[in-house]
Amino acid sequence: MWKLGFGGTLLGTLFFCASLTPSLLPRTWLYQGVMGAVTAVLGYAVGASAGAVWRALVRRRPPERWRRPAWRIMLTGCALLTAAALWYSYDWQRDLRALMGMDTAITWFPPVILALAAVLFALFLGLARLVRLGGRKLIAWLDRFVPFYVGHVLGVLVVGFLVAVFANDVLFSGFVRTMSDISSVTNATTHPGVHRPASASLSGGPGSLVSWDSLGREGRRFVGTATTPARLREFTGQPARQPIRVYVGLDTTASPRDQAALAVRELERTGAFDRAVLAVLGTTGTGWVDQGMADPLEYMYGGDSALVALQYSYLPSWVSFLVDQKKAAQAGAALFDAVRSRWEQLPAGDRPKLVVSGESLGSFALENAFRDVDDLAARTDGALFVGPPNANPIWNEVTAGRDRGSPLWRPVYQDGVTVRFAQRPGDLERPPGPWKEPRVVYLQNASDPVVWWTPRLIYDRPGWLEGPRGPGVNPQMNWFPLVTFWQVLVDMTAGLSVPPGHGHRYGPNIADGWAAVAAPPGWSEADTARLRGLLLSGS
Repeated sequence: MWKLGFGGTLLGTLFFCASLTPSLLPRTWLYQGVMGAVTAVLGYAVGASAGAVWRALVRRRPPERWRRPAWRIMLTGCALLTAAALWYSYDWQRDLRALMGMDTAITWFPPVILALAAVLFALFLGLARLVRLGGRKLIAWLDRFVPFYVGHVLGVLVVGFLVAVFANDVLFSGFVRTMSDISSVTNATTHPGVHRPASASLSGGPGSLVSWDSLGREGRRFVGTATTPARLREFTGQPARQPIRVYVGLDTTASPRDQAALAVRELERTGAFDRAVLAVLGTTGTGWVDQGMADPLEYMYGGDSALVALQYSYLPSWVSFLVDQKKAAQAGAALFDAVRSRWEQLPAGDRPKLVVSGESLGSFALENAFRDVDDLAARTDGALFVGPPNANPIWNEVTAGRDRGSPLWRPVYQDGVTVRFAQRPGDLERPPGPWKEPRVVYLQNASDPVVWWTPRLIYDRPGWLEGPRGPGVNPQMNWFPLVTFWQVLVDMTAGLSVPPGHGHRYGPNIADGWAAVAAPPGWSEADTARLRGLLLSGS
């Protein structure tokens, strides 16, 4: 049960040591211990499988006089390599934190990391071997009734099927159901300090077509924290209007088409089509809209703005990314198409500027409303996408078609005539050629795991590790098959634990994105700088 194989032990150790190397974001010693265990099990599986194939082909074991010295040499080498990797792991994490301007005085327990990884590794390996033992018993029973090879093939297929069904229909589906139940209960609560709005310009307020209770937890926060005219006057020094925020929660109706139709009626009720700018926003999981995405547009226009969004899931964003991508795409397309259809009915000279925006899974939702980047530019007055996931179709189209010589982490597409990418405000000025309207802006940090995580990391070295590294990407980071996939996946859970400008935090740079896409008449670079400072002080 607990005897280790040569190939599995060697690969498991190498994978564990590789997991200690730096990835995109800093991590805690606890995360490292868990990640090291899972990575070691993956390595052990690869090594054990390779060993089994070798034994099946060669059909002869090495002499005992060779095997014992080989084991001693391998174990000694593995022990030294593990000790060295654990020793350097502390410095790797400190260097990564320093690169991002974070405190380098961290708690890091190499012996505890090793002990935790070893215990979890033994647990995972024991479970895997119980499955293998059951498979062997099944194969032995089948061999009594069918030919040898038929029994083995049937046994493997049955065990594989049962494991797949258990993993998907029991473990994963049960996990999703549990998360959905918990999230639906959470959805009924309200964030502290958030109250029903008194303005008729906000969903859930007086005269609203959608009730306050139906908005959901994140919808109530979205409308309940709209920028007040007083704050807008303080910033602009001019008279200000109450910004319009329209939101339709999942509890209103489960159909994206019906939700979108209700959102349009709510926009009509509030007078949104008479405002200077109308923004269709994509939401992430739970219905969340980043305040850093909504507030800048309201400050820029002194409240002469309208924002609209709808909820398509109760689940946290990372779970929604796994199971609700189709729902997100349907919701984004339904909302934009409904809003644009009503917008087109207005006289051409009396239409508000129509822009779209989304962060993370919200950008995925809105991208799916368009065929390609040309369709996006033709049917909107501008787009701002922040921290786009690797699954975004238009992002992939533009990135794959980037101009020769531009890096993957800061691509240049068709000389930047329509689309530009940025991590820092100055990036929007490159390339120096013309940038016509409507404009499309992607804000993506080079160290954002949401942008770079993809199953292809299992077998393919990513282009963002080739050539010069992007800002904030550790020069010591390397790609390892399977390992880097798991490292970046774990990094996604820490995407918001770093300063703005790194990971999945974009902070005040969103102001520069909006200024490039939808600046009002008379807006200046000095205004953008003031707005950036205001947002930074509140972040």
